[in-house]
Amino acid sequence: MSLFIFITLIITCIIINIGLVFSLNNKGKSQLKTLSSLIFILLLIWIISLILQSTFAKTLNINPIKFDYFTYIGVCFSPVIFLLFSIAFSNTKFKFTKKYLLLFIIPVLSLILLWTNNAHHLFYKVYSTNLNENVYGSLFYIHAIYTFVLYLITFYILIKYSVKNSGLFSKQALLIIIGCIISVTVNLLGFFTIVPMSIYVTPVTFALTSIFITLAISKFDFLKVAPIALQRIVDRMSDGYIIVNGDNYITDFNKTFLDLFSLKPSEVRNVYIGHLLDRLSNSKNKNEDFLNLISSTKNNNNTVNIERHFTQIKKYFNIEINSIRNKNSYLGTLILFKDITQHKEDVKTIKDNQDILVERERLATLGQMIGGIAHNLKTPIMSISGATEGILDLINEYRSSIGDPEVTVSDHKEIANDMEEWIKKIQTHLSYMSDVITTVKGQAVAFSDNTTFTSFTIDDFIRQVNILMKHELSHSLVELEETLEIPLNTVVKGNVNSLVQVANNIISNAIQAYNGTPNQKVVLNIYSKDNLLVIKVQDFANGIPDSVKSKLFKEMTTTKGKNGTGLGLFMSYSNIRAHFNGNIRFETRKGKGTSFYIEIPN
Repeated sequence: MSLFIFITLIITCIIINIGLVFSLNNKGKSQLKTLSSLIFILLLIWIISLILQSTFAKTLNINPIKFDYFTYIGVCFSPVIFLLFSIAFSNTKFKFTKKYLLLFIIPVLSLILLWTNNAHHLFYKVYSTNLNENVYGSLFYIHAIYTFVLYLITFYILIKYSVKNSGLFSKQALLIIIGCIISVTVNLLGFFTIVPMSIYVTPVTFALTSIFITLAISKFDFLKVAPIALQRIVDRMSDGYIIVNGDNYITDFNKTFLDLFSLKPSEVRNVYIGHLLDRLSNSKNKNEDFLNLISSTKNNNNTVNIERHFTQIKKYFNIEINSIRNKNSYLGTLILFKDITQHKEDVKTIKDNQDILVERERLATLGQMIGGIAHNLKTPIMSISGATEGILDLINEYRSSIGDPEVTVSDHKEIANDMEEWIKKIQTHLSYMSDVITTVKGQAVAFSDNTTFTSFTIDDFIRQVNILMKHELSHSLVELEETLEIPLNTVVKGNVNSLVQVANNIISNAIQAYNGTPNQKVVLNIYSKDNLLVIKVQDFANGIPDSVKSKLFKEMTTTKGKNGTGLGLFMSYSNIRAHFNGNIRFETRKGKGTSFYIEIPN
């Protein structure tokens, strides 16, 4: 039996050596090559230790467990290496980092516990080359469970990869899975004493594992799968790419690049990039700038992003330029091309539509302003008309009294006083009309030019708000209640017309929130808090629906249905951000109302 075991182990050793030779001589990806070589080396250590155990243990009267001190180097570390191997095989972006060192903690501890077993017997209580006679310590089970968990994870990764891929990729993964399953299955059967077997059986099965892995190397060349898989991936990318060398000649490209520019491989491969640029665009200056950008990335790891229009094919591209480096050595430059032609067209369409909506909003606001002007001027004009009639009556009365002996000087003075009163009323109305016209003029200017940086007082702001909102407030039977917690002479930097426009828009929204219900009020509260001038506009209506809350200021959203464009608050927010470096926020409660806060740094 010992001779049979010895010969079997020798054959196994030879098979594993063949696998190791294939692995070391393969010119594939170094990461996979290293890990596969480590697997074969660990298996060799395992087998050689068992050969020595079967040959010299009895002859030299050495306790067999001492040979396990070396055997377990393969036993403990091979599951970890198999797991790392499966991760590297299925993931082209895998990079060994310090976190993977944590996987080696239990294997290292297991080795230490085995080497010191005589002192504590926590690993083996009773050791035998016959697995059925072994009595394991508590810490051995931790080692065993950890080992089988790692193998299960390995199988899961490989099976998942095999399912997702087809053809060559699937066959590679399946060969490795079959090879690993054979060894692990035999291990499990022996460990749980389901099938009586010697300690030598498990490593012998690694001969079969080695055969399957060697087949994967020699027949399917799995160590080179990463470059193959990568090529398939990049050919299916939506973005085109080219790689240029240090002399700016194109060394690699994907199918997407050819499709984007309607080119043939022969028109790109080993072509000087400058010549290709000249063919795609007749702008020599831009082509020279492009070449300069490529050169600028050769000595660093910076990423350069530019937008470029290629006139010959009438397409816009977002171009990303990156140097390809191995440590400090420059290998080439990767240039990615993302077609943004449709995006540019969509943006233009959106901008055109927004311009139309903005213009409509301006016209609507202008119409509302004109309506307010008409109503605000109608009353003083009628009053002036009435005063004029009164003055004319007094003039007629004065004329008829000339020469009348009954009319005294006192009567003439009384007529003069009455005329003076009428004139004062006319002057008051004219002054109000002048204020309206001045305010409206400022608002009209704000429509076209909002860049003027001036200053104003709170009194100026309040006065203009009252003038422009008088019509809408009286027409809606809504009261504007003003509460001021700062002096009227407080100076604010900025364009008063812009701020009035924003405040009026919010007040108008508050009025409309009542849906025509009369005898309501809107509170205008102005105060200072945390170095901010706060203008609070509060209503007591139904509040803002939940579906609208998150969209306010961010999108053109309205609560007015067909009667609103949603531009008012959108433009108000943009106005305050752009021209006052401020902010607009709101608080709302269902059935309780809404408060808008205009916050301006002071």
